[in-house]
Amino acid sequence: MKKSALSCLFVLSALACAFEVSDRATAQDSKSVKMDPKKIRAHVKYLSDDALEGRGTGQKGGDQAADYIAAQFKSYGLKPASDKGTYFQDVQMVEVKTLPETAFTLIPASGPPVPLKNLDDFVTNNESQSESADIDAPIVFVGYGIKAPEYNWDDYKDVDLRGKVALLFVNEPTTDDPNFFKGKALTYYGRWTYKFEETARRGAVATLIIHRKDLASYGWDVVRNSWGTQRSYLQKDATPKLQAASWIQLDVAKKLVGMAGLDLDNLFLQSQSRDFRPLELPVRLKAHITSQLRPFISRNVLAMLQGSDPSKNSEAVLYTAHYDHLGIDPAKSGDKIYNGAVDNATGCGILLELARVWANTKKAPPRSILFASVTAEEQGLLGSEYMGKKSAYLPVDPILDLNFDALQPIGIPEDVEVSGAERTTFYPVVESTAKRFGLAIQPDASPEAGHYYRSDHFSLARVGIPSFSISQGTKFAGHDRAWGEAQAKDYVNNRYHQPADEYRADWDFRGLAKIASFGYELGLEAATQPSLIHWQPGDEFEPAGKKREWRDIDGDALFAGRPDLHFARPAHILYPPLARQTRTAGTVVLNVSVAADGTVSNVDALKGHPLLSTAAVQMVKEWMFTPQAGEPRTFELKCVFALNQNTYTLRPFVLTVPEPLHRLLLTVGTVIQTQTTK
Repeated sequence: MKKSALSCLFVLSALACAFEVSDRATAQDSKSVKMDPKKIRAHVKYLSDDALEGRGTGQKGGDQAADYIAAQFKSYGLKPASDKGTYFQDVQMVEVKTLPETAFTLIPASGPPVPLKNLDDFVTNNESQSESADIDAPIVFVGYGIKAPEYNWDDYKDVDLRGKVALLFVNEPTTDDPNFFKGKALTYYGRWTYKFEETARRGAVATLIIHRKDLASYGWDVVRNSWGTQRSYLQKDATPKLQAASWIQLDVAKKLVGMAGLDLDNLFLQSQSRDFRPLELPVRLKAHITSQLRPFISRNVLAMLQGSDPSKNSEAVLYTAHYDHLGIDPAKSGDKIYNGAVDNATGCGILLELARVWANTKKAPPRSILFASVTAEEQGLLGSEYMGKKSAYLPVDPILDLNFDALQPIGIPEDVEVSGAERTTFYPVVESTAKRFGLAIQPDASPEAGHYYRSDHFSLARVGIPSFSISQGTKFAGHDRAWGEAQAKDYVNNRYHQPADEYRADWDFRGLAKIASFGYELGLEAATQPSLIHWQPGDEFEPAGKKREWRDIDGDALFAGRPDLHFARPAHILYPPLARQTRTAGTVVLNVSVAADGTVSNVDALKGHPLLSTAAVQMVKEWMFTPQAGEPRTFELKCVFALNQNTYTLRPFVLTVPEPLHRLLLTVGTVIQTQTTK
């Protein structure tokens, strides 16, 4: 019997392997996949033409680019993949333009005020999305402005930042220890986005990031061009925001701390220690920030190839590339258009060629393939952030994101950068595939620049989706590595975020075609392998990945604005099985009380169908919060059990938190609409 069972198991395993190989082979023979460099060139040439005026977010050229990409997807025969069943996912945004009347003045305890010059000394933007803000507040130096419990690091100690101005360095403590802030590699704690988010969470009204080129990895021109005119934001929600999110020049920072009799270099050295304590300087910032607000809708562009296996096609490999750039600056002398040929018409060219080739596949792979050209990357990864937060509304569930951003068409690469792939269980496949393509995997050439946190894959990683970008390394056929390094340096110094980033007729697009083929092969492997892709154990994104896979409620999102409420263990509200079977839908409103020991002491259903409300009450009673002495904590929770109206959706159900204290559960099929009030 044992021998027979083993034989049976062997046969089943062989059959499973055969089916997997068959799926992969019928999707398309990778050796026959030919990416057309001429087609990639044509896309890059069109998208970086002066007629598109730099593809600014919320500007005419940006809309033209989105329309062009959608038209390409449609011409390939791909299905629309937005939550509305079209190619466009609307992203509600607000453009905030800092006006010339904006003024910063440093007011020392003794001595004359020191006015600062906008654009030359500082740049600022009002994240709170109000037309006017006046600040007169003390300045507190907080080192790097980092709190990282996993590294036993707290720059804030017990200092209260509410109503104050934070002054801090970009980047993070200097170290070569890979177990401490990942050594030379920049973590998210070092990014300017984290600095603004953390200081806003702590109640600061303004933040001044000290610019140092060696710490930021880019010069003041990049800061000024990115922040000096206008910035766009996702439409404001309950998340705390700064009235003056600002950068200041290094010399200005030296002058500022000098007013307090301090030396900035000495403060920098002090900031390297865990023992550092914040310093409230005898200097105030008096600021008047005037802004012009313009609400608008930008668009992510999404399309899909449906997978062939009904048991797997609700999962998808996602390809991304942002189409936006910095637009046109009418106030600039000379060339006013930031064409963004490399950044990121090239990534869009690769994305569109991948879409064309996948659409021509004879038989789709088991899992679906999703394409997303996202908006507002240059404004802070906003389009991908929105898509990540709203990923539950997509017709398929992304299991992997492969992103393309800013690839110079300068020849055929002999190595490739896939920084972040090593964080995932997919990395062995990446290694073997690169070997087949004759590509050596080059480690991140500038880990201190934190590139992983500076492109759209990061937005997907934050919500738990294994994600990384694919780019060339610095070794190209016919050239030594020094040549490639020189080309990269020349681009960063002379064209990155400059009007000089323009299309060139002498560019060689064969290398981008090779990278596209490599991306196709990785996508094919991910779409056909039997198991899902996960984050490596201990990775910073592993908790988000597990939360996504286990469908735990995102407590941070659900209780945003309620710092007294934190889950002590994973929590759930699921669609009741009987309600799903009877297609019953409706809204349930619960009044919840939490005892001092963290248990849920009482749940009342204020509104909702009995089938839904009874199940919701039972599940919420199982929740456990962190203990907190004092009176019971209460909140009102809205749970919406609804029908997914997206006709292209392949997902049987969706669970998400659209806003604080609001849980949305979507199911597929005809439902019985109900509403009962207690």
